[in-house]
Amino acid sequence: MLDIKVKDEDNYTVCQPIGELDAFSVSQFRRVLSELSNSPRLLIDMSEVPFIDSAGLGALIGGIRNAREVGGDVAISCNRPTLVRLLRTTGFDRLVTVSETVDQAAAALLEHNPEDSSRE
Repeated sequence: MLDIKVKDEDNYTVCQPIGELDAFSVSQFRRVLSELSNSPRLLIDMSEVPFIDSAGLGALIGGIRNAREVGGDVAISCNRPTLVRLLRTTGFDRLVTVSETVDQAAAALLEHNPEDSSRE
């Protein structure tokens, strides 16, 4: 089962999936990412994801695309060596910043989009 926590910070929104991102759970993740696509800065914290398959990667790519289509930016925090290796091997880290910690990912978001992009 997948649980997804969403938390609004001062300058960005954190989406933290907890559990496996696979063909069985990915629709819930896609829905949440779609709901968050209007966030000017979205940080996806993958620290509690032990496994991701191609469906999960597809959902991540779709979420990034949706956010960028409306002018947003996305960064990923991932401290799991196997997932980081997968993201780098697939070239995912060329699409979006992949950092080891939430703080590093947040700093990358603020660096890429320093002006206040708050939407009313």
